[in-house]
Amino acid sequence: KDLCTYNSTFGKTEASKSVQRPNQDSLSGPVSPMQFPAFDRTQNPKLHNSRGKGNVLDVRSAGIMTRQRQLLLKNTPYFKALNSSTVSTSMQGDTKWDKLYKTQEERKRLIRDVCAKYKSNSKKTITPHHVSRIFVEDKHKLLYCEVPKTGCSNWKRVLMVLKGFASSVKDIQHNTVHNGNHLRRLDSFDKQGIHERLNTYTKVLFVREPFERLVSAFRDKFEHPNSYYHPVFGKPIISKYRVNASKAALRTGSGVTFKEFLQYLLDVHKPVGMDIHWDHVNRLCSPCLIDYDFIGKAESMREDADFLLHLTDAPKNLTFPTFKDRHSNEERTSTKITQQYFAQIAPSDRQRAYDFYYMDYLMFNYSKPFKDLY
Repeated sequence: KDLCTYNSTFGKTEASKSVQRPNQDSLSGPVSPMQFPAFDRTQNPKLHNSRGKGNVLDVRSAGIMTRQRQLLLKNTPYFKALNSSTVSTSMQGDTKWDKLYKTQEERKRLIRDVCAKYKSNSKKTITPHHVSRIFVEDKHKLLYCEVPKTGCSNWKRVLMVLKGFASSVKDIQHNTVHNGNHLRRLDSFDKQGIHERLNTYTKVLFVREPFERLVSAFRDKFEHPNSYYHPVFGKPIISKYRVNASKAALRTGSGVTFKEFLQYLLDVHKPVGMDIHWDHVNRLCSPCLIDYDFIGKAESMREDADFLLHLTDAPKNLTFPTFKDRHSNEERTSTKITQQYFAQIAPSDRQRAYDFYYMDYLMFNYSKPFKDLY
């Protein structure tokens, strides 16, 4: 109860108002925490020597009482991993783990800084809508926010193995992953269940270079037969943006070009709404509202995934799968392929597309994909 920072209506309690995040070197000053993260640290945290008192991190500057801190350390998977003798021994003096640990701190600090500068006046109440993309794995106390085209199918396979649904990720088919309902979403719990998991589970988010993610989504949904995206998105896109469209194209919605797709994406008056496969990470996972504990990137998936599984006491034989979930014979979307697609687009529209995803570029530290962008 002492750790609660939300009341039954997801508003801040009076007690939580006194808890302030340790002062950070941010773009515009520190930002008050929206909730206790599953793990929070002061700047430049250090792992203690195994001969000392264990890997207990000093969070006194956050105003947390000793008993509260002990409860937090005891009940959080991330802390349990860091405090276990096995992990401590393997991590002690290991430059690989030290580098990954520091990378996580830098990624989280950047998000806090960007949110403090650009989102300081945004609504701070978490509703079920904000957690509707988050999948729950209770056994290892993990919350995973799904961002399509960032390895989410394979991450859900990993969660299903952790849950005990299957012994291997290779045994889980694509349809089972997305249509099997074997993983609960966080918004399916009542308010207390949502609140408790947000405050005690390790919250995980994986992202990808925005243009590359966009091209990957386009290739997947519009360049292959698709009984949903062609009629639902393809038909209105072709109808509005293609001059002298054929009756066959208007009837099936097949053959949308990347240029037409960009026209739709950048149109203020879209003929059909947005979709999760190309929506902003900021809208899908609310990183300024939910304090994610682990920020992974598709570009460093292997080492990030290994690090996360290592910290959460996952079975040693469980690794993040490398196989391509669909269209396995097709080359993965890369920087080179992404540039080829955007070469078809006028510089002014490339700039508008960059502006469209600007917060994702800024928040997750991705560089400008073209030199002529400002």
